[in-house]
Amino acid sequence: MLRRLLPTVCRTWQVPRATITAVRNASGSVYEPDYLESLKPKFPQYESLNVQIKGYDYPQLESYQRFLHGLAEYLELDVSDCYALPPQQTQVQRLRPNSAVIESEYKLTTYERNLQLNNVDAPVYPQFLRIAQAALPEGVSLQVQQHTDDCEERRYVPDKELLDLKSELERMGGATPTKKK
Repeated sequence: MLRRLLPTVCRTWQVPRATITAVRNASGSVYEPDYLESLKPKFPQYESLNVQIKGYDYPQLESYQRFLHGLAEYLELDVSDCYALPPQQTQVQRLRPNSAVIESEYKLTTYERNLQLNNVDAPVYPQFLRIAQAALPEGVSLQVQQHTDDCEERRYVPDKELLDLKSELERMGGATPTKKK
């Protein structure tokens, strides 16, 4: 039946008859058209990368994130998400020599920004990384890793009120089982 329909299909879609072959070839495998090969990427790709930048200076970090986002768009990389994590407070105490007396105390705030890139071509990744490292401001750290579920979980801040209610419920003996009818 396919042989009878083939000339009609070729005329209707204006496809050269040589490009359409039988559904199954001689070895019995399924025929795949040539254009499917052209849809595959030319180079291997990194599926999902997480570019993490940390620093103590908030405006400088925001400016660098804006720079990285623009660089990724210039190199035609797929930026799927940009997000900030809550700042982390660290308290540093400086002691006097040979004593336990505190000479000075500092409160440091570490800010973190993340840029998530998808389907990064292997030849473009080193170019992105070299330019990002060359423009890295002083006091800012850059880390690139594959995106994992752990990276996704760190984004979300737990609801303290909900956690308190759950712990109170546990102290009271847990939830009572509901009766099924």
